[in-house]
Amino acid sequence: MGAEDTDGVSRAREMADRDPTNRALGIELVEVGPGRATLRMRVGEAMLNGHGTMHGGYLFLLADAAFAVACNTHGPVTVAQGAQVSFLRPARAGEELTAAAVERERAGRSGIYDVTVRRAGGETVAEFRGQSAMLAGRP
Repeated sequence: MGAEDTDGVSRAREMADRDPTNRALGIELVEVGPGRATLRMRVGEAMLNGHGTMHGGYLFLLADAAFAVACNTHGPVTVAQGAQVSFLRPARAGEELTAAAVERERAGRSGIYDVTVRRAGGETVAEFRGQSAMLAGRP
């Protein structure tokens, strides 16, 4: 890992640490490296929908947070250009979920990242794909 990669990873870690939404929801950064990040969150009662399962918006948010950290590990400020999620299984209050983001491809100022959200036993709850856009700097 070069100095540029180390600096980008450090900036991505700092970005996650100062995110007020992450703090408010108890989202923790577990691991970060070039083009990847893993975050963890426990499902709270206030995150449930009318069916008693985790609201899809919170699942999307957890995956999006992992995506944001992963795509910012290269240094330049990078934001979401688009994203979609597939909800596969419900999550319930008290469960701990982990979102693991991995870079699939970067070309110029664009990137594609996949995020898998799993419960503690390893069962997949959701799959997310995000497209990133670098705002400034050199690709």
